[in-house]
Amino acid sequence: MRWDQLFDDLEAQLGAEERRERDSEVADRTRRERASVELGARLAAAAGSALRLRLLAGVQVQGELLDLGEDWLLVQLENGRQAVVPLRAVTGVVGLPARALSARTARRFALGYALRGLSRDRAAVAVTDTSGQVLTGTIDVVGADSLDLAEHALGDSRRPENLRGRHTVPFWAVMLVEAR
Repeated sequence: MRWDQLFDDLEAQLGAEERRERDSEVADRTRRERASVELGARLAAAAGSALRLRLLAGVQVQGELLDLGEDWLLVQLENGRQAVVPLRAVTGVVGLPARALSARTARRFALGYALRGLSRDRAAVAVTDTSGQVLTGTIDVVGADSLDLAEHALGDSRRPENLRGRHTVPFWAVMLVEAR
């Protein structure tokens, strides 16, 4: 019997078993770490990247992710406009990095605060709701959970003679707010 060959074979088997255990442990740790990464962190890592967002009602938008808050995204659309997208309206994202490598975090303010900025600036907007209906006009009031839109054509100023109505839209029904 060749003891050297036997011992070399046993040593190789032991080394292979140790490598399998180490690889299994590394894979398990990787899965646990990935399980702790939230979507917001991955979106923050994607700031400046081109993404395609699938929204409620089958709507899709594509563009560069410019900024994000605790429950909203700001996207530079391909048509040159910027849009605020409530995070709860997103049903899927294409182009998101697998990891959250960036130290950047989301802004601390919520959707209502972002919409108040549009209201303050009297910006003409197109609001798409979860049914796919698009309302155009100026956001007059932003409450705790809804907005009031003075409806008018996008080319018209917000004057009483141009108003077609006033719509209250709950935040849960807002899918996309495009600034024109």
